[in-house]
Amino acid sequence: MTRRRIADAAAIAVAVVTVFPIYWMVLSALKPTGEIRSADPRPWTLHPTLEHFSSALGVSGFGRYFLNSAVVALTVVALSALISFLAAVALTRYRFRTRTTLLVLFLVAQMVPVEALSIPLFFQIRDLGRTVPGVGLNTLGSLVLVQLAFSLPFAIWMLRGFVAAVPQEIEEAATLDGAGRFTILWRILFPLVAPGLAATGVFSFITAWNDFLFARTFIISTTENQTLPAALLVFFKPDENDWGGIMAASTLMTIPVLVFFVFVRHRLVSGLGGAVKD
Repeated sequence: MTRRRIADAAAIAVAVVTVFPIYWMVLSALKPTGEIRSADPRPWTLHPTLEHFSSALGVSGFGRYFLNSAVVALTVVALSALISFLAAVALTRYRFRTRTTLLVLFLVAQMVPVEALSIPLFFQIRDLGRTVPGVGLNTLGSLVLVQLAFSLPFAIWMLRGFVAAVPQEIEEAATLDGAGRFTILWRILFPLVAPGLAATGVFSFITAWNDFLFARTFIISTTENQTLPAALLVFFKPDENDWGGIMAASTLMTIPVLVFFVFVRHRLVSGLGGAVKD
């Protein structure tokens, strides 16, 4: 019983530490400007206001930024789920000479700092845009391509465990019943690894939605294709930052992530639990 209480206390402490920044962000978004700038900050407010949310929503192009971020994030989630699922099946069900090498390369790709790759990727995207329309600089395609490249190694490695946990006897039985490879993939394997797809989908969505570095690196000469994190720059001013607007815009950015998480939460829990299977 004592160990259980210690574990519960530790879990509560971790939850408080994790949730407190979110609470302070929302609180600051609701505080009047005077309370935010006060030298004696308090963890509550007696005069909540929505003026900062109005200011954030009133930023020129805010709706466009929101739409661009949604397009990039959802496209990355869809493509990542499709490609990682097929790759995981290939790496698990088929034997070929370079399979182990590919798995090691996936891990190595996760170890390289993103900041170290931003400049080389800038030149690659610039050169690629000269031959492939829609994926050059100042396009949403460039953001989709780069975010997809960074999310795939993790997604493939994680889904590999889910595919390996599915007994091959199920596929053999389906083959004896006359099912083809396509039917086995999409009507048998795909539903069974859906929890893993939900878990990797959350990772891909959060990574693409919160991206700021590549959005500022690749979208340089137009604001039409800028994403939502760029809206935060409006509130950073040379003389004094508008912290109320920053917190309100950050809160608005957090809502879609929470909605997406709630939408897949049931499959996500089982997905994280099954990720250890191999």
